[in-house]
Amino acid sequence: MTITIGVHSSNPSLFHLYHLSRLGIAQEELAALGETVSFHPYTNGVRTGELLTQGVIDFGGTGSTPPVTAQAAGHDLVYTAVSAPRPEHGALLVPVDSPVRTVADLRGTTVHLAIGSWQTHLIAKALDDAGLSYADDITAVRSTDDSEQLLRSGDIAAWVAQGPQLAAARRTGGLRTLVATGDVITDRSVFFTRRELAENRPEIIDALTRALQRADDWAAANPRAAAEIAAADLGGSADDWETALRALPWKIESVSDAFIAEQQEAADIFHRTGFIDRPVDVATARAHADTAAAGAASASGTKAA
Repeated sequence: MTITIGVHSSNPSLFHLYHLSRLGIAQEELAALGETVSFHPYTNGVRTGELLTQGVIDFGGTGSTPPVTAQAAGHDLVYTAVSAPRPEHGALLVPVDSPVRTVADLRGTTVHLAIGSWQTHLIAKALDDAGLSYADDITAVRSTDDSEQLLRSGDIAAWVAQGPQLAAARRTGGLRTLVATGDVITDRSVFFTRRELAENRPEIIDALTRALQRADDWAAANPRAAAEIAAADLGGSADDWETALRALPWKIESVSDAFIAEQQEAADIFHRTGFIDRPVDVATARAHADTAAAGAASASGTKAA
């Protein structure tokens, strides 16, 4: 069969796995299992759960928010791996001379962010920690290309910047960090798939995880080349991309109980503030151990204990 990997520009590991397809990393890992691979680029990571359910893709990755909203929408997904924490990936910025000194000061203001991305998790959790509500105490507006300028001109109170945009804003000066991401959430890249694939073909998931780590290893060892690839494809300067990419951990980890607990906390906040319309049990997005073991045993020709 052909395994289709979903790719969008906001997930660094998948982005570089795709752009390194000339090196055959994913192809090599899956060929050992008698499988082939294809890539499906798309623009909005929020759609990942939908694309998995529709069978358009077999494997994808986002930040922390989309899998929670996908579960709330009824998509039966399974977490497969996560990145190490990314504390320097983004930050909530305000002007240097802004009267906003604490998160509590955001009450009644407008904040620009990538709604539906990990940035929603960051803002909702920061507000919740301060006794405020994402739904009631700020006006959350989707970021645009003008967000930085609107912040500098005082038309909005705060802006969540990430990656090369954050690097460029800091290089220009005049802004300060109100909330450092790592002080609020771990901000991991999150990888997931359909339950059927995770439980019936766990060896494919293992191969894809190895491929992700190999792509990460390449990016970690070649930050300038990785930055030039990103700048050529996505815009921005290679210098700012290099600053952003050097801040990433480039390490793939297993799905831990601590990660599931953090996702559950996010889901509870999202439901409490109306960002999702029903409660979510995040722990159900794990493969059933007995089923996965049986699938692995069947693939290897052995009997599961």
